[in-house]
Amino acid sequence: MGLGKRMKRILVVVAGAVLLVVGVLLLVLPGPGLLLVLAGLLLLASEFPALERYVDPVRDRAMKAAEDSVSSPLRIAGSVLAGLALLAAGIVWATVKSLPFSGWSTGSSLILSSVILFALLGWSYHRVKSRRKSGTKAAASD
Repeated sequence: MGLGKRMKRILVVVAGAVLLVVGVLLLVLPGPGLLLVLAGLLLLASEFPALERYVDPVRDRAMKAAEDSVSSPLRIAGSVLAGLALLAAGIVWATVKSLPFSGWSTGSSLILSSVILFALLGWSYHRVKSRRKSGTKAAASD
């Protein structure tokens, strides 16, 4: 195995492991845990085929959770409020020096979490909306 292939494999394994660990942490913390677990598993499965059996069940649960997050206006509003709260907390933690763990490292991670939440919320909404359109078209053609 050449040096380039070896380096690529190491990078893929490290990135997959980091995504997997962060995803597992975000299962109990605010954030897109299942989607990061899925991303980590997909990367790791590209190097370790034995992990492929875990990809489909995690993908199914992640997609179900994404669809559930936009299933009603109340859930969408709750997700938007959670994203705004994360954004505000990030700004506060970055600027107020008297808070524990204050600074831009903590603040930027909270801000990044809010950006990821908004991106995933938009993606989930678009996905559900396009599924409903294709379901309506399929029902109309029957």
